[in-house]
Amino acid sequence: MGHAEFTLRDKVDARRISLDEYWMPFTPNREFKADPRMIVRAEGMYFWNDRGEKLIDASSGLFCCAAGHGRKEIAEAVGRQLAELDFSAPFLRGHPRQFELATRIAEMTPGDLNRIFFGNSGSEAVESAMKVALAYHQARGQGGRNVFVSRERAYHGVNFGGVALSGLVNNRRKFGTGLPGIAHMRHTHVKENFFVPGEGEHGAELAEDLARIVAMHGAENVAACFVEPIAGSTGVLVPPKGYLKRLREICDQHGILLVFDEVITGWGRTGQAFAAQSFGVTPDMITMAKAVTNGAQPMGAVAVSERIHDTIVAAAPE
Repeated sequence: MGHAEFTLRDKVDARRISLDEYWMPFTPNREFKADPRMIVRAEGMYFWNDRGEKLIDASSGLFCCAAGHGRKEIAEAVGRQLAELDFSAPFLRGHPRQFELATRIAEMTPGDLNRIFFGNSGSEAVESAMKVALAYHQARGQGGRNVFVSRERAYHGVNFGGVALSGLVNNRRKFGTGLPGIAHMRHTHVKENFFVPGEGEHGAELAEDLARIVAMHGAENVAACFVEPIAGSTGVLVPPKGYLKRLREICDQHGILLVFDEVITGWGRTGQAFAAQSFGVTPDMITMAKAVTNGAQPMGAVAVSERIHDTIVAAAPE
């Protein structure tokens, strides 16, 4: 591909950097190297590029920086923690702040979703939620439940489980068949709701796709249904009025876990801490990441129903 370099102009003395080694994600790399666009600083809701131009960060750091960029109190808190204890393996030993953080998150989550499992990203949170669902059904003697349901146009991360759940063809087409046992409901981007603010009046019946999938696979084989309360990576698609509540009813009827992927919608994006609260529907698990640390540290988490946690723990050997 040849060698690519770029002259950074954000300092008094311009310097050349190589563009060869870094392989950028979700980016046409050849196009970028032909015309690099560099961000060198951020504060509040703004970016600055290497030419000194001030840009509005219209996606809030890809939904990570809900509290804005450059928060000194966040940077100082991270620095203090790194100086005190930079890393300790989370197996068999704990750190007090792990427990304190889990408690503070549990104070914000709906219902009994007060058991918090940490990871390093939203993708990892989705994978963890899939494993929790399988472990829960095995713990209660229903190990045959291994089918997962998602939607067209969904995005659930970049690991193999999340890619299999996702309904974006360009995220799937290069990676083979993915995980088996994944069924997709139709998306809810119906033309009758175009340009309608909030929840549209049309499309709630699309939730019946879940009932159809249950009838096809058998309820005894379905583990969980994963949905983004508001689809984000495919556009900002607010669900039809009554859609999420109907999914909750079908899941309850058939013993299926309902998982809300709130990696984007969590932490105030919908006016409440989580979209589950905004829509008045409590799932069995919530995945989160991004704004949980304001993008300052890589972190994801799964908020799990106390019922699910206790069932798994009680089934473990003494």
